[in-house]
Amino acid sequence: MIMMPLSNYLIPYFKITAIEFSILVASYSISAFFSGLIIALVIDRFDRKKSLLFAYIGFLIGTLSCGFANSYALLLAARILAGTFGGIIGAQVLAIVADLFTYERRGRAMGAVMSAFAAASILGVPISLYLTNMFNYDWHVPFLLVGSIAIIFVPLIIKFVPSIKEHIVERNKKSSPFQALITVVKIPVQRTALLFACLLMMGHFLIIPFINPYIEFNKGFSKEMIPMIYLVGGIASLFAAIYLGRVSDSVGKLPVFSWSVFLSLFMVLVITAMPNVHFSLVLGFFAIWFMLATGRAVTAQAMISEVVTQEQRGSYMSINGSVQQLGSGIAALAAGAIVITDETGKILHYNWVGYLSILVLIVSLILGRYIFRKIDRSLNKSYIQEKLQHDQN
Repeated sequence: MIMMPLSNYLIPYFKITAIEFSILVASYSISAFFSGLIIALVIDRFDRKKSLLFAYIGFLIGTLSCGFANSYALLLAARILAGTFGGIIGAQVLAIVADLFTYERRGRAMGAVMSAFAAASILGVPISLYLTNMFNYDWHVPFLLVGSIAIIFVPLIIKFVPSIKEHIVERNKKSSPFQALITVVKIPVQRTALLFACLLMMGHFLIIPFINPYIEFNKGFSKEMIPMIYLVGGIASLFAAIYLGRVSDSVGKLPVFSWSVFLSLFMVLVITAMPNVHFSLVLGFFAIWFMLATGRAVTAQAMISEVVTQEQRGSYMSINGSVQQLGSGIAALAAGAIVITDETGKILHYNWVGYLSILVLIVSLILGRYIFRKIDRSLNKSYIQEKLQHDQN
């Protein structure tokens, strides 16, 4: 959420190309991919709260390091450090939510978690960009701001996040440390769910790295106007996360997911081949896109979390987080390889990135309907029957 909006600050500051900026973006994701796979081997042996706290402190250090970096190489190293721990955080949060809420109520719970990302767009990104502009376009400010605020949450995690140990089981000392990975490879639905997660993230992330330079240099809107995109989009995401999470618990996760993906295809086309329109319409386009992207994410994570037992959920969600990070890393590198910046800063071939995003999202939609049709139908049916019986009583 911080690195993406800084593209049109970092590229001229370091005098780097689009692909070099993509490496900065992808470095976080790729390091998160490897750390997630490694941590998956042992994560289910520990209290989820302790695992979350350990990863959060490491991420905090990495983020502050980005704020003090004074060269491309140091920023790249700091991004790798932040990604190493950042990938673990997301997996643990999703595992905690899945442990505490049944599938029938998990859509609302995932919606509440995803609303945090919306809040980051509403508050964090616009404030960071405004401060960057205020401090003479100093891109260090957002990292220092986020890192400083993050320190406040360490004691809050200690106090309010519950200790979760129910998933810990007595393990055979002779069992392989790679058991988590072996299990995933052996179970077809878990394998395909990971492929689905990777593709969905790729489809989503392809257009993100170059939104800001495209809006500024291609469409002619100033740096000062761009924070409004994230403010409006974040507000839209917040409402979508809460509302669509509840709707998915009532009508099923898969229908909400399917419609969100289908409608988002048109928005990807509009954003990456945007006509010259008033900025208010630009805000409207992004608000709709943010809402649909949130609907996809909330329902997808709820469905993915159901393909594994509680005892394996921490390791599986860690692997799931890893493949999602891999997907976003591949997407960033692909986008950087496709687009070209000319001497005026304009982004060329951005519409090609949009076409690729649409193709990947269509494949993820088909795969998702294949994987989760039976799971979502049976569990939602049992929930409806239980609710009807409760109402009758």
